[in-house]
Amino acid sequence: MEPVWLTFLNGTDVERLALGDAEILDAVEAGLRAQGRGETVIEPRVHLEPDPAFRGHFNVLRGYVAPLGVAGVKVVGDYVDNYKLGLPSEMALLNLFDPRTGMPVAILDATAITEMRTGAVTALGARHLARPGSKVLGHIGARGTAYWNVRLLDRIFGFEEIRVHSRRPESRTAFAERLERDLGKPVTVTGDWESCVRGADIVVEASRLPEPEPLLKTEWIAPGACVIPYGTMSAVELSLTDVMDKIVVDDWGQCRTGRFGALRAHVESGRLTEDTLHAELGEIVAGTRPGREDDAETTLFWHRGLSLSDIALGAAMLEKAAALGLGQRLRYA
Repeated sequence: MEPVWLTFLNGTDVERLALGDAEILDAVEAGLRAQGRGETVIEPRVHLEPDPAFRGHFNVLRGYVAPLGVAGVKVVGDYVDNYKLGLPSEMALLNLFDPRTGMPVAILDATAITEMRTGAVTALGARHLARPGSKVLGHIGARGTAYWNVRLLDRIFGFEEIRVHSRRPESRTAFAERLERDLGKPVTVTGDWESCVRGADIVVEASRLPEPEPLLKTEWIAPGACVIPYGTMSAVELSLTDVMDKIVVDDWGQCRTGRFGALRAHVESGRLTEDTLHAELGEIVAGTRPGREDDAETTLFWHRGLSLSDIALGAAMLEKAAALGLGQRLRYA
């Protein structure tokens, strides 16, 4: 047999690719559009919790995107205390395969991919579900994905006011300083959840809670707002879904199962069902279901994180790396 080679993109390679905001959004949107057209296969994520004492777990995401001709598996660790060790809370590897033969194609450091694709899904959800004239963002959380949430949302909406809050003062201050530097506009650091969230046009909840706790109060949500909660441990009240005109998810198959997620209790209690769900985001992107139809609508978008988004962004990175001569060739067989 002839030698078989695959491409390895490490973290430095991914950084050198310097994908722009539009490249990230376009790649992730293409994956969502394929999903909405029924051109993908998504396997619900599975979890591995090595030991509860470690305060973390692994997520394993699997999928296939037919228009890209690639399948993929991502393994991402989610450890809430990693900041104490100077490590990201989420670190990941993405494996891409030829779906026709099973041959490995590439291995990518997917830590940045996870952050970028999560921010892109947040921003694309808001593009379709928030008021076009939204000017105030309230963002809870300062973890890795938070930066790309705010950056890509601001790319679309051009906010007049950005508020941020997180549990640790040092993390929220550093987060705001980075945003101010990169976005070229002031960012307000708040000392509590309410002053961050109340009255905002778009509310994103990306907190890092050790266990579910309803810190985001339904009464703070303004009529007509778009709320995007995706914390691993739920931070919302059960009443949140009661005030929503439309609830959208990234993939109902993933949202209706599993142990984690912002609306896990809402699914288990029957408040969110296939009948009360408005659509999956891919259906809206593909044009088969409407997004926001009225400025008065109050909307919610819950995303669990799609393998398709990782695969689509990873494939875009692999293509750009080939054009730029980046990455390492590794002999597989």
